[in-house]
Amino acid sequence: MAARHLKKQGMKILYRNFRAPHGGEVDIVARDGQVLVFVEVKTRTSDKFGRPADAVDMDKRFLICRGAFQWLRLLDDKHGEINYRFDVVEICLNVDKNNDKEINLIKGAFESPDRYITG
Repeated sequence: MAARHLKKQGMKILYRNFRAPHGGEVDIVARDGQVLVFVEVKTRTSDKFGRPADAVDMDKRFLICRGAFQWLRLLDDKHGEINYRFDVVEICLNVDKNNDKEINLIKGAFESPDRYITG
């Protein structure tokens, strides 16, 4: 569902469920024009405990960044020349009890603490 939404936004999906060898994860790696996008997907059946993006806390961001930096190493981006950002796709199911869904793309949802901190 998230990948379809990103494609409708004009993004190209490069990879799904990337897991870095020494920890770190990225749900979707995509390209938005000349920008590499690392996407976290969060799904909830209600907003009783907040929006799905609220679950992307500092610990989760660390894992996403760690996975992203491993991906950048695979591309041999030693000089930090690749433009990238971190997005979150929120999927809210059963929004109004009619089994409707809401999909929200948050571009630039957070920034990495440093371009190449791997922890």
